[in-house]
Amino acid sequence: MEKVELKFLRITYSHTHAGAYALILSEAKGDRRLPIIIGGVEAQAIAIQVEHIKPARPLTHDLFKTLCDTLDIQLKEVIINDLVEGIFHAKLVLDQDGNEAEIDARSSDAIALALRFECPIYTYEFIMGAAGLKVEEGEEQAEAGAEKEPIQKSLTTSSIDELQAELDEALASEDYERASQIRDEIKRRKQTN
Repeated sequence: MEKVELKFLRITYSHTHAGAYALILSEAKGDRRLPIIIGGVEAQAIAIQVEHIKPARPLTHDLFKTLCDTLDIQLKEVIINDLVEGIFHAKLVLDQDGNEAEIDARSSDAIALALRFECPIYTYEFIMGAAGLKVEEGEEQAEAGAEKEPIQKSLTTSSIDELQAELDEALASEDYERASQIRDEIKRRKQTN
């Protein structure tokens, strides 16, 4: 089967599933997108890696990576290999000293691991044909402007010291989505000063 390489594009709130998020993967050599609906916990596990946030305690995906690094196991690639009744399935392709193994995984877990291992993400053409969305000209620029969710009002009125205290509190309570927003506001202010 023909494999299609994908790149992580972003995570957004799902407009069709309340309380869920859309993980958007982009075709590496093309103009199609693959949206995958995931839960809040799964979105958080991906977001903290993308945003380079260090949690107070290692998350399961970080533990898996540390275990693989310790045992000299490489994650060679992640393949989103099936779509059954609207649910994406994935597999991890692992290698240890030339011995290769394939392990079934949820697509959200597979992407979270691929980002940590910096390995390629693939799917098959039949999945892109069934679930991929083609981006029309002009939509790319609109998409780029829509990537960031608006910062909450309390962030824009707080001082840098207050923001730092809120950031510490968000990290301590493992609210990484909020921590990411606060960190971005702190960076924005430091760049404008």
